[in-house]
Amino acid sequence: MTQPRLPDELSLGYVHLTVADLDRALAFYQRSLGFRVHRREGETAFLGAGGPDLLALTGRPGATRPRRATGLYHFAILTPSRRALARSIWNIAETRTPVQGASDHLVSEALYLADVDGNGIEIYRDRPRSEWRDAQGNFRMDTLPLDIDSILGELDGAAGPWSGLEAGAVLGHMHLHVRDTREALAFYVGVLGFDLMMDIGSALFVSAGGYHHHLGLNTWGTQGAPPPPPDSVGLRYFTLRLPTAADVEAVAARARAAGAPVEDHPAGRLVRDPSRNALVFTSA
Repeated sequence: MTQPRLPDELSLGYVHLTVADLDRALAFYQRSLGFRVHRREGETAFLGAGGPDLLALTGRPGATRPRRATGLYHFAILTPSRRALARSIWNIAETRTPVQGASDHLVSEALYLADVDGNGIEIYRDRPRSEWRDAQGNFRMDTLPLDIDSILGELDGAAGPWSGLEAGAVLGHMHLHVRDTREALAFYVGVLGFDLMMDIGSALFVSAGGYHHHLGLNTWGTQGAPPPPPDSVGLRYFTLRLPTAADVEAVAARARAAGAPVEDHPAGRLVRDPSRNALVFTSA
């Protein structure tokens, strides 16, 4: 059988999370990360950088984070430039927002933190694609210390007034906890049609169109873990844009044929992976 492949033009849309207190979460995302509230619909708010929605938050009072479950590891906001990343880092420092880590991945430079409900967040910038492979053409990713001083040097000693998350920021990738990486590999590559970019055993990185990764999938503390209870704090779903409605239906058909749950969704087709993480495929 021919290996299925997703269109090279695939991109991510927005991620939808459950939070315990919507107003508290909105205050964090606006103050620390510079998101703008695009609109509110009841207990759900849609946020971004003034263009397409990047993040949806639904408040569920009393929602808690399970101790061990599949779901969100982090969502990653891709800034349009190194200077834009520097401005975000500067604001995170100015607002004394706790940081969990910072890494140079060779393909990108990234800062890691979490929101007030413990949802993982990455803010990053990409290096040019020409730098993602070595002289022999081998794809390279790593986890090295981040030179934050060099990044902040982009500001020439003055960040200027903070105006929020810079226009052009997008949801660059998602990183998920799964229960088994071999099972995830068979589903995401063999059924959905992603390309495998890197496999380190406990984590996979897959993409379409040669991107370094649209999805990370790991079992770091979640090998064999169950899905989270309904309405737990964390991931509800995230969206992936394909060029046409026919592309969406082709993915849904492959998922159904493999026995994966497929549901109608206002934006397209919602597919659940073997760990019950929800992906919504929609057409551009």
